[in-house]
Amino acid sequence: MGARPGRKDIPLWIKCPDDLRDPEVFQVPTWQLVAIFGPNGSRLPCLERVSKTMLELKFLESSNLTKVVIYGAYLHKLRAKWMLESLAQWHRQRQERGMLKLSEAMKALELDLGFSEASS
Repeated sequence: MGARPGRKDIPLWIKCPDDLRDPEVFQVPTWQLVAIFGPNGSRLPCLERVSKTMLELKFLESSNLTKVVIYGAYLHKLRAKWMLESLAQWHRQRQERGMLKLSEAMKALELDLGFSEASS
């Protein structure tokens, strides 16, 4: 799997080496992680503190996905994964609703233009 993080990078709530042995790994679209953590990842430490985990984000060059690696105690890893997946789903649904509203607005504009041309 790759090199484990150096000791200076590991938060105080992670017990070495036990919590570093079997990380949770999954992939999320990069745009969703930017929406969740901000463009500079400024909200990443907050999620780590709340979930008592350590997160590593590995951007995959061949796709628009990012590999998320979660280190920590078993239940903390599961909770952090659930939190991230829930936030990603919320952002996905929010984007879909926005696209639906945009589509409806474009249809309404087309209808309005059609009526104004027919009446003149």
